[in-house]
Amino acid sequence: MTAYPKPYRFTSDQFHRMAEIGLLKKDQRVELIDGEVVYMSLVSKRQAGVVNRVVALLHRLLGEDAIVAVQNPMSVAKYTEAYPDIAALALRDDYYASELPTPADARLIIEVADTSLAYDRDVKVPLYAHGGVPEVWVVDLNGDVVHVYRKPEEGAYTEARTLTRGDTLPLPGTPGAVVKVEDILG
Repeated sequence: MTAYPKPYRFTSDQFHRMAEIGLLKKDQRVELIDGEVVYMSLVSKRQAGVVNRVVALLHRLLGEDAIVAVQNPMSVAKYTEAYPDIAALALRDDYYASELPTPADARLIIEVADTSLAYDRDVKVPLYAHGGVPEVWVVDLNGDVVHVYRKPEEGAYTEARTLTRGDTLPLPGTPGAVVKVEDILG
C-alpha cells in the first residue's frame, strides 16, 4: 500500500496567529482559501475605481440598512477567510469588531475581477455557495458584464446569469431597489 503525504491546512485562527507573529506582513494581500495562504494580485486603478463606484452606489441605496465592507475579512468556513471586494452585511452594533462576519451575515458579496476572473468564478464563488451566501456578483471588467449567482443549495448556486449594459438587477434584501449594470461598470 502506498501512502501519499497530506498537505497541512491552516485554520482561520492559525492564519491570524501567523500575522500576529510577523510571518504575514500587514501590507501583503493574502487570503486563507481552503486552508492555504493565497497571495492576491495588486488592485488595478480600474478595479479600485469600480469598487469605489459600487460602494457609493450601495451607500445611496442601502442607507443605514446595512454595513458596506470593502476588502475586509469574512470567515467563510473553518479553513477559509476570504476578503471580498465588497460585502453588504447585516447591521451589528459593534460593526463586526468582536467577530468576523460569516456567510449568514452577508446579504450580497461582490468581487470585481480585472485579472482574477477565473479565480473569483471557479474558487471563490463555490466557497461562498458552500457557506450559504445568498447572492454573489462578479464584475468582469474585461468582459464588460456582471455575473450574478443566486440561491445556494448543497454547495452550488442554482441560478446563474450574465448581465450586460442595459440590464438591471434587484438589490437583495432591499425591495424596489434596482441597480443598472452600467452604473456598476461605469
